[in-house]
Amino acid sequence: MAAPAHPAPLLPPPLTGSARTWGTLALSAATFMNVLDTSIANVSLPAIAGDLGVSPTQGTWVITSFAVANAIAVPLTGWLTQRFGQVRLFVASVTLFVIASLLCGLAPNMATLIAARALQGFVAGPMIPLSQSLLLSSYPRALAGLAMAMWSMTTLIAPVTGPLLGGWITDNMAWPWIFYINVPVGIVAVLVTWGIFHKRETVRRKLPIDSMGLALLVIWVGAMQIMLDIGKEHDWFESPWVVACALVAAVGLVAFLIWERGDDHPVVDLTLFRNRNFWAGALATAVGYGLFFGNVVLLPLWLQQYMGYTATQAGEVMAPVGLLAMVLSPWVGKNIGKADPRRFATFAFLVFALVLWMRSNFNTQADLATIMVPTIVQGIAMAFFFIPLVTVTLSEITPERIPAASGLSNFMRITAGAVGTSIATTLWERRATLHHAQLTEGLHQGNTALAQALQGLQAGGFTPEQALAQVERLVNQQAFMLAANDIFYASAVLFLFLIPLVWLAHAPRASAGSADAAAGAH
Repeated sequence: MAAPAHPAPLLPPPLTGSARTWGTLALSAATFMNVLDTSIANVSLPAIAGDLGVSPTQGTWVITSFAVANAIAVPLTGWLTQRFGQVRLFVASVTLFVIASLLCGLAPNMATLIAARALQGFVAGPMIPLSQSLLLSSYPRALAGLAMAMWSMTTLIAPVTGPLLGGWITDNMAWPWIFYINVPVGIVAVLVTWGIFHKRETVRRKLPIDSMGLALLVIWVGAMQIMLDIGKEHDWFESPWVVACALVAAVGLVAFLIWERGDDHPVVDLTLFRNRNFWAGALATAVGYGLFFGNVVLLPLWLQQYMGYTATQAGEVMAPVGLLAMVLSPWVGKNIGKADPRRFATFAFLVFALVLWMRSNFNTQADLATIMVPTIVQGIAMAFFFIPLVTVTLSEITPERIPAASGLSNFMRITAGAVGTSIATTLWERRATLHHAQLTEGLHQGNTALAQALQGLQAGGFTPEQALAQVERLVNQQAFMLAANDIFYASAVLFLFLIPLVWLAHAPRASAGSADAAAGAH
């Protein structure tokens, strides 16, 4: 159903001077803190599980609980905004996020930690869409692109920073501090945001709660997230638990779509998909982010497990990805209104494809410089990725629907990130098994070479068993290297296939999209 028409309220003017600067910093800090927490706990899981006396498998629920609750909350942003107002909802979300972070750090057992992480994930849901919307309302129309540049940098750099910071904190302090660091950041963000934005609150409407739609959303999103998190560990659809989750997710999704189409006050505004620019932009963003995030997870895994890098060293390799993004994003933001954003997005996909093609040529002898060059170049793609695609996605959305549109597109992006990670890591292991079998077969066929290698190792002081183990290690290393190359190459090709999708959208008008949102997203 189409959203009911309401007279547009008188909108406050854009912020100026120090108010805009401090408002941007506060909103960006809150967003960075939020996105950071999606990945910061990953490298700390062994320490957390050991300290709380549970198995590493049980420890993964620290990540799963956050992801499930977050995925449920994000698409609710539009409804919650209308009910409580943008500023109140954002400040409440950040405040509760700080409290949940404190509870995570103080958790005496795993059950308490999982419950606190679920609360943290749920209250974090509205933060990213609302930070986007509040930023757009703070800038004049001509600087809307610059606002999106500030926002996109935090969203892209934080997932890379998370494992690096989490590893350093775990190694040098204690795992609770990965949560405690949110407290001062969140308190400052709350105080600054409320001080600047409290007189710029949006109109509130007491909408009835679509309890059935909310229940169906919780069921299908929860089942899907659990399936993605436990799938690889349980060999996917060989497990009845994974099959059950997949069936619940599929049936729940169909029931949810049917119910929401017929409800007068849906929790998720599905009529947004009637807009070509919205669905083309949101889909291109989601798939592109899924490919990006899957490879962001895969590269450090390969470096740590098969190239001898520590967690901190792997993080350092990934860190330069943000350098060129930070340099170029403001330029992209300033010029996005002067050029067709579809051209910028196309350029981003071409650079992503180039980066992944470069990585597909890695070998086990790759030195630090060889590995870091594509990572640095990737920063160019990141600068041209988010800003143009957000511009396309929101270009035909009216200001009052910006929070709902942003919430729905971010839900698609977050879900695609989880799907991309699961697919990338699963395919990596399966391709490695295939390559291992092929390499082993080749060794058996060339027994002379194998015998010479074993003799050489034994001559170097290895026992026969140690020599065989060394050969097996080398074969395994090579198999996972070849498997990673396969994933990198396939991802490069898929990025090229995304280019036509962007061009299905209309060319945003200079007076539309994020520009309009900037003028009146509040």
